[in-house]
Amino acid sequence: METKTARLALTGLAHDTRLAIFRLLVPAGPEGLPAGELGDQLHLAAATLSFHLKELRHAGLVSQQRAGRSIFYAADYTAMNGLIAYLTENCCQGVACTPAAPAAARYAKNSRAVRHRKSRGQT
Repeated sequence: METKTARLALTGLAHDTRLAIFRLLVPAGPEGLPAGELGDQLHLAAATLSFHLKELRHAGLVSQQRAGRSIFYAADYTAMNGLIAYLTENCCQGVACTPAAPAAARYAKNSRAVRHRKSRGQT
């Protein structure tokens, strides 16, 4: 994936409503969801929903398909996986990305050590 494509996808997701729409579409599978159901679940007016779906389509993250009088929207899994691959391409420089200790555990361990030194008069 090119940087411009990744930036466009990230920009598409950089809004609470669009992110919520995309998060509903991902588990819906390739058949997607009808626009009306998306609007109902997110309590969005049709015009607002339409605007955000247009932005997600422009970002290449969502496809649409007409079925009779309904329009179904689906997450584009190829684009989603491409974005994830782009973001993690250089992660850990090719080594499995498992930290030696989770950040919270490291923080807690360091905090205890600092408190212990302070209680002993050491800083």
